[in-house]
Amino acid sequence: MSTGMRAFVLTAPGRYDVQEVPAPVPAAGEVVVDVERVGVCGTDVEFFTGEMAYLHQGHSSYPMRPGHEWAGRVAAVGAGVDAAWTGRRVMGDTMLGCGACRRCRRGHQHVCEKRQEVGVRDGRPGALAEQLAVPVSSLHVLPDTVDAVLGALVEPGGNALRAAQAAELRSGDRALVLGPGTIGLLVALFARAAGADVHLMGRTDDSLAFARALGFDHVWREDTLPDLPFDAVIDASNAAHLPSLALDLVEPAGRVVYIGLAGEPSRIDTRALALKDVTAVGVLSASPGLDATIRAYADASVDPRPLVAATVGLEQVGPILAGRRPPGAGAGPKIHIDPRPSSGASVP
Repeated sequence: MSTGMRAFVLTAPGRYDVQEVPAPVPAAGEVVVDVERVGVCGTDVEFFTGEMAYLHQGHSSYPMRPGHEWAGRVAAVGAGVDAAWTGRRVMGDTMLGCGACRRCRRGHQHVCEKRQEVGVRDGRPGALAEQLAVPVSSLHVLPDTVDAVLGALVEPGGNALRAAQAAELRSGDRALVLGPGTIGLLVALFARAAGADVHLMGRTDDSLAFARALGFDHVWREDTLPDLPFDAVIDASNAAHLPSLALDLVEPAGRVVYIGLAGEPSRIDTRALALKDVTAVGVLSASPGLDATIRAYADASVDPRPLVAATVGLEQVGPILAGRRPPGAGAGPKIHIDPRPSSGASVP
């Protein structure tokens, strides 16, 4: 195993470098993965700008190596790990619970108070690097029909699947998704696969046009939203006022699902929640939805591949986090990184 590798490192808000760092060595119970694809997401952007709450709460600090939406192949195993893992194609859970607390014992390791988060909290460098070390217990095997592009979309897809499941949609139900970004579009794809009549609400012409290109005919701006009964409303936006609007728009006895996070507190009127007999659900983490997402991608009941606008190398990560799209990128909201030394930029 090489003693060094290239990794993208955030050194301060707005400051970064691609550095030569020590290659990871698997500890007991761990594997080292050769990373093939990594998705850049809004959390990474918040670390780039310095706005991420974890930086101010003491959970994260610079320098840091982000990247938590990844896929790759196991290159080495540590003590106590079955050698059969070597060579397997995998993706991994971001949330790593302590395994001993009450939450972990009840199957809720993704909300463990002492959890590590790959590429997010201190102690677990992320996947924007040639290699990554993670516990073998966090791995999920990818079947042959789920390539590295789809594999790096499993983590955001798991979040979206859980949001769609929380809406408890049945065939013929009408669902409204607020925010046609990566998560919102994935929610819409899973909701459509469940048989729902899916509507999306967004702000920009480009995002709405892309949603139409995915086959969603009912796309709206806030000021053009029709007066229709929505059995479920899923807020996948970062707008502080939309959680309240979601509650206003949902049918009595319906469900609102909150998966988006605003940069400031959002408020809802709990009187409306009670008087409309609405169920409200919050979703954090893809962890409980990863296996089901892999199955959905494998059987092609959900195809998120069009969401990827371009795949570039490590040197392009900084400009992407700063908001610049690669030349020739497609219309999708997601940019992927191929950190391998021989990789080159590609566009649809």
